[in-house]
Amino acid sequence: MTRLLPWRAEPKAPKARIPVTPDEIEAIRARCRTMVTKRALASAGVSLVPVPGADIVADITLLVQLIERINQEFGLTPAQIDRLNPQRRLAVYKAIVGFGGAMVGRVVTKDLAIAALRVVGVRLTAKQATRWVPIAGQATAAAISFAAMRYVGNSHIDDCVHVVDALLGPEEAV
Repeated sequence: MTRLLPWRAEPKAPKARIPVTPDEIEAIRARCRTMVTKRALASAGVSLVPVPGADIVADITLLVQLIERINQEFGLTPAQIDRLNPQRRLAVYKAIVGFGGAMVGRVVTKDLAIAALRVVGVRLTAKQATRWVPIAGQATAAAISFAAMRYVGNSHIDDCVHVVDALLGPEEAV
Protein backbone atom coordinates (compact mmCIF):
# COMPACT_ATOMS: atom_id res chain seq x y z
CA MET A 1 0.00 0.00 0.00
CA THR A 2 1.31 3.42 -0.90
CA ARG A 3 1.99 5.79 1.96
CA LEU A 4 1.42 9.48 1.42
CA LEU A 5 3.71 12.05 2.96
CA PRO A 6 2.33 13.27 6.31
CA TRP A 7 1.54 16.76 5.04
CA ARG A 8 -0.26 15.25 2.05
CA ALA A 9 -2.18 12.57 3.90
CA GLU A 10 -5.86 12.22 3.15
CA PRO A 11 -7.97 12.83 6.23
CA LYS A 12 -8.87 9.69 8.13
CA ALA A 13 -12.44 8.73 7.52
CA PRO A 14 -14.58 8.04 10.54
CA LYS A 15 -15.99 4.54 10.81
CA ALA A 16 -18.14 4.84 7.76
CA ARG A 17 -21.81 4.04 7.76
CA ILE A 18 -24.45 4.67 5.17
CA PRO A 19 -25.23 8.41 5.28
CA VAL A 20 -28.77 9.25 6.37
CA THR A 21 -29.06 12.96 5.63
CA PRO A 22 -28.52 15.04 2.48
CA ASP A 23 -25.83 17.04 4.31
CA GLU A 24 -23.87 13.86 5.12
CA ILE A 25 -24.13 12.74 1.51
CA GLU A 26 -22.83 16.09 0.24
CA ALA A 27 -19.93 16.08 2.73
CA ILE A 28 -18.92 12.57 1.66
CA ARG A 29 -19.32 13.44 -2.02
CA ALA A 30 -17.04 16.48 -1.64
CA ARG A 31 -14.44 14.50 0.31
CA CYS A 32 -14.48 11.73 -2.32
CA ARG A 33 -14.20 14.16 -5.25
CA THR A 34 -11.09 15.65 -3.63
CA MET A 35 -9.70 12.15 -3.22
CA VAL A 36 -10.46 11.34 -6.89
CA THR A 37 -8.63 14.48 -8.05
CA LYS A 38 -5.56 13.59 -5.96
CA ARG A 39 -5.49 10.04 -7.31
CA ALA A 40 -6.00 11.29 -10.87
CA LEU A 41 -3.02 13.63 -10.44
CA ALA A 42 -0.95 10.68 -9.18
CA SER A 43 -2.02 8.68 -12.22
CA ALA A 44 -1.01 11.54 -14.50
CA GLY A 45 2.36 11.80 -12.76
CA VAL A 46 3.07 8.10 -13.30
CA SER A 47 2.19 8.53 -16.98
CA LEU A 48 5.13 10.88 -17.31
CA VAL A 49 7.55 8.08 -16.40
CA PRO A 50 8.86 6.59 -19.66
CA VAL A 51 8.63 2.95 -18.53
CA PRO A 52 6.30 0.92 -20.76
CA GLY A 53 3.39 -0.56 -18.82
CA ALA A 54 4.16 1.20 -15.53
CA ASP A 55 1.26 3.59 -16.00
CA ILE A 56 -1.26 0.80 -16.62
CA VAL A 57 -0.17 -1.08 -13.48
CA ALA A 58 -0.32 2.17 -11.50
CA ASP A 59 -3.75 3.05 -12.91
CA ILE A 60 -5.18 -0.34 -11.92
CA THR A 61 -3.67 -0.17 -8.44
CA LEU A 62 -4.83 3.40 -7.88
CA LEU A 63 -8.31 2.60 -9.15
CA VAL A 64 -8.74 -0.47 -6.94
CA GLN A 65 -7.70 1.55 -3.88
CA LEU A 66 -9.86 4.50 -4.90
CA ILE A 67 -13.04 2.49 -5.46
CA GLU A 68 -12.57 0.63 -2.16
CA ARG A 69 -12.10 3.92 -0.32
CA ILE A 70 -15.16 5.52 -1.94
CA ASN A 71 -17.28 2.48 -1.06
CA GLN A 72 -15.96 2.71 2.50
CA GLU A 73 -16.79 6.41 2.75
CA PHE A 74 -20.39 5.74 1.72
CA GLY A 75 -20.65 2.69 4.00
CA LEU A 76 -21.07 0.41 0.99
CA THR A 77 -18.25 -2.12 1.29
CA PRO A 78 -19.34 -5.77 1.50
CA ALA A 79 -18.16 -5.96 5.14
CA GLN A 80 -20.09 -2.82 6.11
CA ILE A 81 -23.23 -4.06 4.39
CA ASP A 82 -22.95 -7.44 6.13
CA ARG A 83 -22.99 -5.69 9.53
CA LEU A 84 -26.39 -4.09 8.82
CA ASN A 85 -29.59 -5.57 10.18
CA PRO A 86 -31.29 -7.94 7.71
CA GLN A 87 -34.00 -5.51 6.54
CA ARG A 88 -31.53 -2.70 5.95
CA ARG A 89 -29.11 -5.08 4.20
CA LEU A 90 -31.89 -6.24 1.88
CA ALA A 91 -32.81 -2.62 1.10
CA VAL A 92 -29.18 -1.83 0.28
CA TYR A 93 -28.82 -4.81 -2.06
CA LYS A 94 -32.13 -3.96 -3.76
CA ALA A 95 -30.91 -0.39 -4.30
CA ILE A 96 -27.59 -1.62 -5.70
CA VAL A 97 -29.26 -4.12 -8.05
CA GLY A 98 -31.98 -1.65 -9.03
CA PHE A 99 -29.48 1.03 -9.89
CA GLY A 100 -26.87 -1.26 -11.40
CA GLY A 101 -23.71 0.28 -9.96
CA ALA A 102 -21.09 -2.24 -11.09
CA MET A 103 -18.63 -1.58 -8.27
CA VAL A 104 -20.94 -0.50 -5.46
CA GLY A 105 -21.02 -2.98 -2.59
CA ARG A 106 -18.57 -5.37 -4.25
CA VAL A 107 -15.05 -6.48 -3.55
CA VAL A 108 -12.99 -4.56 -6.07
CA THR A 109 -10.60 -6.83 -7.95
CA LYS A 110 -8.00 -6.18 -10.60
CA ASP A 111 -10.39 -7.57 -13.22
CA LEU A 112 -13.19 -5.26 -12.11
CA ALA A 113 -10.82 -2.28 -12.25
CA ILE A 114 -9.71 -3.27 -15.75
CA ALA A 115 -13.36 -3.51 -16.82
CA ALA A 116 -13.96 -0.01 -15.47
CA LEU A 117 -10.93 1.31 -17.32
CA ARG A 118 -12.22 -0.29 -20.52
CA VAL A 119 -15.07 2.22 -20.36
CA VAL A 120 -12.45 4.79 -21.23
CA GLY A 121 -10.45 2.32 -23.33
CA VAL A 122 -10.12 4.52 -26.39
CA ARG A 123 -8.50 7.17 -24.25
CA LEU A 124 -6.11 4.65 -22.74
CA THR A 125 -5.16 3.28 -26.16
CA ALA A 126 -4.51 6.83 -27.33
CA LYS A 127 -2.44 7.39 -24.19
CA GLN A 128 -0.21 4.44 -25.01
CA ALA A 129 0.23 5.63 -28.60
CA THR A 130 1.09 9.20 -27.63
CA ARG A 131 3.77 8.11 -25.16
CA TRP A 132 6.21 7.57 -28.01
CA VAL A 133 6.07 11.21 -29.15
CA PRO A 134 8.71 13.14 -27.19
CA ILE A 135 7.52 15.65 -24.54
CA ALA A 136 4.18 16.59 -26.12
CA GLY A 137 3.21 12.92 -26.23
CA GLN A 138 4.03 12.39 -22.57
CA ALA A 139 2.07 15.49 -21.62
CA THR A 140 -0.87 14.23 -23.67
CA ALA A 141 -0.60 10.79 -22.04
CA ALA A 142 -0.64 12.43 -18.60
CA ALA A 143 -3.70 14.51 -19.49
CA ILE A 144 -5.53 11.45 -20.81
CA SER A 145 -4.60 9.46 -17.72
CA PHE A 146 -5.86 12.23 -15.44
CA ALA A 147 -9.14 12.52 -17.34
CA ALA A 148 -9.74 8.76 -17.44
CA MET A 149 -9.08 8.25 -13.72
CA ARG A 150 -11.19 11.27 -12.83
CA TYR A 151 -14.06 10.10 -15.04
CA VAL A 152 -14.15 6.59 -13.56
CA GLY A 153 -13.79 7.87 -9.98
CA ASN A 154 -16.46 10.55 -10.29
CA SER A 155 -18.82 8.12 -12.02
CA HIS A 156 -18.43 5.73 -9.10
CA ILE A 157 -19.17 8.53 -6.63
CA ASP A 158 -22.35 9.30 -8.57
CA ASP A 159 -23.30 5.59 -8.47
CA CYS A 160 -22.85 5.50 -4.70
CA VAL A 161 -24.90 8.68 -4.27
CA HIS A 162 -27.74 7.17 -6.36
CA VAL A 163 -27.74 4.03 -4.20
CA VAL A 164 -27.77 6.04 -0.97
CA ASP A 165 -30.48 8.36 -2.36
CA ALA A 166 -32.62 5.31 -3.12
CA LEU A 167 -32.30 4.28 0.53
CA LEU A 168 -33.47 7.68 1.77
CA GLY A 169 -36.99 8.65 0.87
CA PRO A 170 -37.92 10.76 -2.13
CA GLU A 171 -38.51 13.67 0.24
CA GLU A 172 -35.00 13.37 1.75
CA ALA A 173 -32.97 12.60 -1.39
CA VAL A 174 -30.23 14.96 -2.54
